[in-house]
Amino acid sequence: MSDVSPAKDFIAGGFGGVCTVVTGHPLDTIKVRLQTQPTPPPGQAPKFAGAWDCARQTVVKEGVRGLYKGMAAPIVGVSPMFAVCFFGFGLGKKLQAGEKTNAELSYIQLWNAGMLAGVFTTVIMAPGERIKCLLQIQADAGSKKYAGPVDCAKQLYREGGIRSVYRGTALTLMRDVPASGMYFMSYEILQRKLTPEGKTRKDMSVGRTLFAGGMAGVFNWMVAIAPDTLKSRFQTAPAGKYKGVGDVLGHMLKEEGPQALFKGIAPIMVRAFPANAACFLGYELCMKFLNWLAPGW
Repeated sequence: MSDVSPAKDFIAGGFGGVCTVVTGHPLDTIKVRLQTQPTPPPGQAPKFAGAWDCARQTVVKEGVRGLYKGMAAPIVGVSPMFAVCFFGFGLGKKLQAGEKTNAELSYIQLWNAGMLAGVFTTVIMAPGERIKCLLQIQADAGSKKYAGPVDCAKQLYREGGIRSVYRGTALTLMRDVPASGMYFMSYEILQRKLTPEGKTRKDMSVGRTLFAGGMAGVFNWMVAIAPDTLKSRFQTAPAGKYKGVGDVLGHMLKEEGPQALFKGIAPIMVRAFPANAACFLGYELCMKFLNWLAPGW
């Protein structure tokens, strides 16, 4: 492991986060709309037949811009969120490496550092996710309640104070802590396996970096999909509908069965590879620039 610089991780992670949002937001919109569509009455078909039908209906009714609804919130939140995430991962590695700056961390240590990153991001991620989900589904409700992310945040605060803005924080933690562990661990493992013999990760080609980042995103969502569905349901439900995490899960299993936990998995997996490939490529390119600009930092 090369010298760890949490400060450089912070800057490079922020740049990687912007790359992620721009690449993956349209499929994220489809995912949220599939996860939160109302349960159809017996004998009737659901509103969306699948990911492709959801995308088609969205474009027909709202134009291509409909796929980018709610993007302002994650753009504003994602850059600092990814910055904090990569900072947390860098800090986790540094804490476990101790004085041995060139030591190679074990897979469990990489997992632990990734989980620390998940804890770090929740403070920013939870309100941003709530606002994003509400903006993404409001077109399906038939009325435009929120004018934008700032208006949404103001209304949530007026309705229930800071607790309303941070509704779903526990579920965000349940999703992001184990998923972030898998995310960073799988990326680092693939980086090691794909580095040519006798070379370092600095010599990795763009194609191999894209593959490692993309697959890390896929592994991340294999862990995150079920708690993410619960989170989306809880954050977009009317106040008082659910008592907590167990109540959301109970309602979903009773009314829709276990498969409901995996709604939206198709657009998630289609989005996961390119979005996270873009994230890690942006991160690695920015890190190379920072190492060139300030090698001793």
